[in-house]
Amino acid sequence: MNSVANFAKWEVVIGLETHAQLRTQSKIFSGSSIAFGAAPNAQASAVDIALPGVLPVLNREAVVCAIKFGLAVGGTVAPRSIFARKNYFYPDLPKAYQISQFELPVVVGGSLDVSVGAGAESRLSTAEPLHRREAVLRETPVPPPSKHIRLTRAHLEEDAGKSLHEDFHGKTGIDLNRAGTPLLEIVTEPDMRSTAEAVAYAKALHALVRWIGICDGNMAEGSFRCDANVSVRPFGQAEFGTRREIKNLNSFRFMQQAIDYEIAWQIAEIEDGRKITQATVLFDPDTGETRSMRSKEDAHDYRYFPDPDLLPLDISPEWVAEIGAQMPELPQAMQARFCAQHELSAYDAACLTASPELAAYYENTVREAGIAQAKICANWVMGELSARLSRDETDIAQSPVSPLMLASIVRRIADQTISNKIAKEIFDALWQGEGADADTVIDARGLRQISDVGAIEALVEEVLAANQKSVEEFRAGKEKAFNALVGQAMKATKGKANPQQVTDLLRKKLSA
Repeated sequence: MNSVANFAKWEVVIGLETHAQLRTQSKIFSGSSIAFGAAPNAQASAVDIALPGVLPVLNREAVVCAIKFGLAVGGTVAPRSIFARKNYFYPDLPKAYQISQFELPVVVGGSLDVSVGAGAESRLSTAEPLHRREAVLRETPVPPPSKHIRLTRAHLEEDAGKSLHEDFHGKTGIDLNRAGTPLLEIVTEPDMRSTAEAVAYAKALHALVRWIGICDGNMAEGSFRCDANVSVRPFGQAEFGTRREIKNLNSFRFMQQAIDYEIAWQIAEIEDGRKITQATVLFDPDTGETRSMRSKEDAHDYRYFPDPDLLPLDISPEWVAEIGAQMPELPQAMQARFCAQHELSAYDAACLTASPELAAYYENTVREAGIAQAKICANWVMGELSARLSRDETDIAQSPVSPLMLASIVRRIADQTISNKIAKEIFDALWQGEGADADTVIDARGLRQISDVGAIEALVEEVLAANQKSVEEFRAGKEKAFNALVGQAMKATKGKANPQQVTDLLRKKLSA
């Protein structure tokens, strides 16, 4: 870029195309496994490598996934859709065409509403530590702006193979394990006007396909990849500018960097008097720059025509209704329920529905502890549990402290058997594998809270007698001195005294 881009004069237009790998046992048109990590070409059947005379057979479960997505986004599930051949030549595309859908896709329309803005949930990856998610959400006491993103379509297609360059000097290896892997390509309208909106949409979509169980969302393994179509135009201009497509963005951080760079590059090019040429570009994370890969094709370049080997896909209303009845509660509905039934705040509900695994953990904890303790359960899941999972780089599914264990801690806090401080000690013990529940650790370590009024009163008298300087400072108006007295009382009982009783008795004695 030869000049500094003047962003104030330009409007950004972004549309995203996302490839979500569907969670099926086999490929979309063959019985080959789609398990990740197999030796090259170990999962490539005669259909996948396009031997003469083989015929594709549609995987029913891939269609079920597409229907689930259509229902989740409020789209129209087409009663009839057509598979087409998308013709192009790549070394890792054995047939020299890709089976996809063009004129009649399986899902039409739909939308996603996403939160965008500083401090908003949309700034956070679903992999972000929960205590960090909570902190960021608390930065925004009012709901962040919502952006309505329209979906154009979602269609089924097969993935291509993979070209390997690293281990071949002067040559290219071809691995066809991915050839035929089932994909759902999800295409938006060009509704996004900033990088923040694009990333917020991608995160919301990522969370949704995981939530409804149609994609594992593993971006490192290529299960969720985004292509960003980016253009700029002067504010007030109705016509879109010339777009460039950034291919295969497999992390939200790279997406942000790539789009930011592309926007600045396009504006600088135009302001330097050059025209933007429609192209497909790649993002280089090492340099932080995009670079042109090839001129961008239009639909007619692919010479689409209906695949003669595949019948039209007919989906009955009864089938759609059957699948709809099996759909899980969607995140927004669950958030509303948490707010209404559990009396949680909006940001608590948003945190706890960041993933289906997290929501299930929280709900199981509440089920065991009782709905009256929902807020305490939420605080522990978002706080101590989240911090430990983050520190130990552990997935919530492998948490050493189960919902049943955490509920046992919450019950003992609620009935004042233990203080919050002791509760953290018990949580740590359970995390380390000491005991099956809170009661086991409490009994083994003698941690039951002292709640006997007579015993605490005698303790308070001793503390006041031994800390006359703090008593005088408090009566002189220094509130910090009172906190010091509370600390001395708790220290004397190794944290086992009921903190509220200690506080109340100290204030009563000092005001006498």
